[in-house]
Amino acid sequence: MAGAIIENMSTKKLVIMGVILLLFQAFAFMVGGLIAPSPTSAVHYLATKCVDKVKQRQESQWFMPWGPNQCDKIRSFDEAMAKHIEANNIVFSVHIPLPHKEMSPWFQFMLVILQFDIAFKLHNQIVDGALVTIDVGLAYRDDTVSEWTEMAHSFEQRKLSCNLTTEKIVENEGRYYECDLLPFMEVGSVAHKYYLVNIRLPVNERKKVNVGIGEIKDIRLVGIHQNGGFTKVWFAMKTFLTPSIVIIMVWYWRRITLMSRPPVLLEKMILALGISMTFINIPVEWFSVGFDWTWMLLFGDIRQGVFYSMLLSFWIIFCGEHLMDQMERNRFSVYWKQVGPIVFGSFCLFIFDMCERGVQLTNPFYSIWASEVGTELAMAFIIVAGICACLYFLFLCFMVFQVFRNISGKRSSLPAMSKARRLHYEGLIFRFKFLMLVTLTCAAMTVIFFIISQVNEGHWHWGEHTVQVNSAFFTGIYGMWNLYVFGIMFLYAPSHKRYGDEQTSGQCITGDTGAGSGEDIQLTTTITQGDGPTEIYKMTGKGNQE
Repeated sequence: MAGAIIENMSTKKLVIMGVILLLFQAFAFMVGGLIAPSPTSAVHYLATKCVDKVKQRQESQWFMPWGPNQCDKIRSFDEAMAKHIEANNIVFSVHIPLPHKEMSPWFQFMLVILQFDIAFKLHNQIVDGALVTIDVGLAYRDDTVSEWTEMAHSFEQRKLSCNLTTEKIVENEGRYYECDLLPFMEVGSVAHKYYLVNIRLPVNERKKVNVGIGEIKDIRLVGIHQNGGFTKVWFAMKTFLTPSIVIIMVWYWRRITLMSRPPVLLEKMILALGISMTFINIPVEWFSVGFDWTWMLLFGDIRQGVFYSMLLSFWIIFCGEHLMDQMERNRFSVYWKQVGPIVFGSFCLFIFDMCERGVQLTNPFYSIWASEVGTELAMAFIIVAGICACLYFLFLCFMVFQVFRNISGKRSSLPAMSKARRLHYEGLIFRFKFLMLVTLTCAAMTVIFFIISQVNEGHWHWGEHTVQVNSAFFTGIYGMWNLYVFGIMFLYAPSHKRYGDEQTSGQCITGDTGAGSGEDIQLTTTITQGDGPTEIYKMTGKGNQE
């Protein structure tokens, strides 16, 4: 019979292939650790206090903190009070990036975090549940002389969460509160060289707007963007890996279609896994360097979600197909209880992403973390997602344990076989168990990567509990996914060798007769029907055990 390559390839060649894949895996980690810089950079900005001398301004005007057309500035609010400047006429201005630098499309995205410096005053304390209302505008330009073009404008509210570490007495006036960082803005592309942020804190005592928020001294912003060097390494990996997966996928499916039988569910799932890997590999990000595609972050999340769903479903079916009896095999509907929650969880991820990054396509200042309910929902979602990922891994370990126990039960028939045939099946079992352990390792690394990614999405909201991930982890995990998919498609492709013919010749040479030969013939009759990709696949069915 013509089995899969994992069965018929010689041990020497399999070892060589394993070493080559291991070297590529090490290279993937080394690319991130030695070549690529850290994935992101954080730049701190202190807002400049500009004075808008025109009251009730109708048209929008942009205030530059420095340069030839810089605004009229004040150093503090005490100076503003001395000059009789109202709070509504003070504009906090931040130019991104710092002087004598430029932003680049290679930065891919721009995330900005907001922090208030608030001093304690006995007669102007921060009330419980205080909300800061901000009138914020974002503009851009691509040279230092042209006019600013408005990109977004919005009125937003952010809830203050501040704590004074000393007693609230007169002697401690002037000390600063310790305030949590607040989400401020996220832009899905960095298509322009210069950005300008103007922030106003409108005061309306009658409507209780910006009342009870303490004495704000300064506004600080933290701009986070992807490093250009990391982006280039990431794009290069995608560009190299895409044709590799496409070629092996076309080669794999061509071998499947040349067989006399129709493909079974496991073979279809391997193809679907290759397609999803190709979907996440295709380097469409190259276009984001030349086009202002603010939806690339959302599109990237959707691609990653599709791959996660496919990979997790594949592992369930991969193990399940080696546990089902012959009547239940090759039916996708059998796995609805296991695959259904994965699809539902992926759909929830999509809805959660659309609630934030979908809205940010039109309003970059929107954040689901801005409201108390949104923060609790987002935090609960991250925790539940991490717990579900761990439970999935434990369930997968249980399924692998069942597969191993199922295979161990079949080994009782091996002593009755001829020596050559027994050694052959022992080799197959060892290869399959090793592949299952590699699968578990890949699953564990994927779950860890998923949890860390979710924590990093909201790492500004975890206080001191942050997880620092360097470039090697990103490139290593991404390389691992590609190598795993490549290896599965290669090893489970039909082989051109025919072990059955060689085994028949071996039996003639060894001269097996009588009862021993009868055992061989009986087992061969059971497992050589053209109903599966590998002998282990056919051997592990419950119907065969009976």
